Amino acid sequence: MAIENASTQARLSIDFLVIGAGVSGLACAMALRRVGHRVVIIEREKEIGESNASEAVRMPPNLSKILYHWDLQSEVEAFAAKSKAIEISRLETGVLLGTHDWDEEVLRETRGEFLFAHLGDLRKMMFNVALCQGAKFRLNATAVAVDPENRVVTLDSGETLTADVIIGADGVSGLVRPILLAEQDIAEAREPSLCMYTAIVPQASVIKDSQSKRFFEPEVITMFSFFGNNQCVISHPIGGSPAFSFCLWRPWDNFEEAPEHGLLEALEHVEPKLKKLGSMISSSRRVSVFEHPSLEDWVDESGRMIVVGSAAHPILAGANQYHAMGVEDGAVLAKLFSHLSTESQISDFLYAFQDLRQPRCEKVLASETGNIQYMSMPDCPDQEMRDQGMMALAAAGTGLFDVAEGGEESPQWAEIKDIFGYDAEDEADNWWVSWGLLKQRALESAQNCGIK
Repeated sequence: MAIENASTQARLSIDFLVIGAGVSGLACAMALRRVGHRVVIIEREKEIGESNASEAVRMPPNLSKILYHWDLQSEVEAFAAKSKAIEISRLETGVLLGTHDWDEEVLRETRGEFLFAHLGDLRKMMFNVALCQGAKFRLNATAVAVDPENRVVTLDSGETLTADVIIGADGVSGLVRPILLAEQDIAEAREPSLCMYTAIVPQASVIKDSQSKRFFEPEVITMFSFFGNNQCVISHPIGGSPAFSFCLWRPWDNFEEAPEHGLLEALEHVEPKLKKLGSMISSSRRVSVFEHPSLEDWVDESGRMIVVGSAAHPILAGANQYHAMGVEDGAVLAKLFSHLSTESQISDFLYAFQDLRQPRCEKVLASETGNIQYMSMPDCPDQEMRDQGMMALAAAGTGLFDVAEGGEESPQWAEIKDIFGYDAEDEADNWWVSWGLLKQRALESAQNCGIK
């Protein structure tokens, strides 16, 4: 397994304790090990990735470019399928609204690719890389208490672990986020706004059916989006163990105990090919989708504990950028801590991490929420105008996001390019050159002059 040596190694190595080995926690572990810090990860699972074996993940270019930069392209390509196009249709009728082929030149500019995979495969790869890099794992262990002031984490066994920095990568329902909510007197969301149904259909079941096999075209891996009345679907093939992902959002319902019944109800009046695909689903998972409050501070009052991933910036379940934001978090955190030379910088770097990541994550959250709302717009004049505009482009042989000669690119495409093209590590480098380095030189100058 190829592991790239980071160009910058921290002059001072410290101990990080990461709670949670989801994608964001694993990204932090990998990235911090690359720059020379010691990392221990606490995870309640006995085996990494097994619980996600039948769950899909979409890996947009801003995620894949980071893994590629870490010299992991061949490892990623072993289990991921590359998306070539997107096709949008009406959920109820199957009427084609439009298509778009991902522009190779644009993707080259982002330095990444849009990939589809099993979430379990991604986590297993990241786990193996982190192990090879020297990260230590405490599997089958649950953190039950955190003392941020003394930087102590207590496990369910009674054992205590200490570190210089504690990273909460344990999600919205984990141990660390509630501590910050309490410090800031913020109430967590109680009522869900949506629910998401997700399922995996084996490739063999899809391709043997004459109506459904069009969803698997090896030459052009396509993401299929279905815009419907108050609900929408995203489906696509998955790399690795070939399968097909199915993800549906709809208003919150009461089928939590019997997701198969809720999914059947949602698919009762959809176009025939999609309904047939839904009939192939043997088991599904229903996730309640909340509009979580924003944390004002991601760093706790001690200045030595921070949250990352969905613990810091909850994003809609199933969104394109759901896992990408966690990987960006790990990349930025490690870039900042690659410059660590004195303990006095630790809190500075944690607050700099928040300053860099918070605006980016808020922007992406707004975009992803807007996308689901746009796709599931109720039948109304605005919806008709949306559909007619898309069909007019299709009738003219124009891709949904293509720019006519001499014309301006659509706001949607400009937003997509901005999100895909973002380089998390470049942003951290820019902060260091503009602020961090100046502060370090001022500190060194004061020390040389004997000023404390």
